[in-house]
Amino acid sequence: MSGETRSTNPSTGPSAKRRAIHPFMVRLTHWINAAALIAMVMSGWRIYDASPIFPFRFPGSITLGGWLAGALAWHFAAMWLLVLNGLIYVGYGLVSGHFRQALLPLTPAGVWRDFRAALALRLPHALGRYNAVQRLLYVGVILLLTLAVLSGLAIWKPVQLHPLTALLGGYDTARIVHFLAMSGIVGFFVVHIALVILVPRTLPPMIVGGSVPDAGDALPEARP
Repeated sequence: MSGETRSTNPSTGPSAKRRAIHPFMVRLTHWINAAALIAMVMSGWRIYDASPIFPFRFPGSITLGGWLAGALAWHFAAMWLLVLNGLIYVGYGLVSGHFRQALLPLTPAGVWRDFRAALALRLPHALGRYNAVQRLLYVGVILLLTLAVLSGLAIWKPVQLHPLTALLGGYDTARIVHFLAMSGIVGFFVVHIALVILVPRTLPPMIVGGSVPDAGDALPEARP
């Protein structure tokens, strides 16, 4: 006997159950979504400039497409990529249980608790675990993406998809809904990138994957 003792901690022992931080399918669809969304937003800004809703335009240097027809081509190509990739992501999330593990539970009390902790800079960041505020943001951006696609279709085919266009308040209102959904998505991008800058260790697992001991679904409580 060497006198060596083995850890009995289930989260650190040699037989501890491990889980992927970000499964391959989540990483793949994440980066495809990011590329498609950037193309959609930048080409959408060029389309907006051709017929502004509000009294401002976007600088040409941050738009995509060069001119209206080119921007429309980019926009629709990126839209179909986004829709196809989004369906794959949602299907995987439902079948694999990823949504249940990553986005639930989501309660007002949990969001308020983690929001206050974030303001006080006391919110823990566990790799592969989303706090309640992050869960709310991810659910919100999924809903915004759905709204952006539906309102975009209503603008694209207002006659053929008249019931959808009417549901959104008509063509002009659908354009405003589409613009606001896009603005919300851009806002999510800004917050998302800011969080990565503040907590850079969360980026590598989204690129190369990795695993951590599976200690259950609960995040540690915010530090006092």
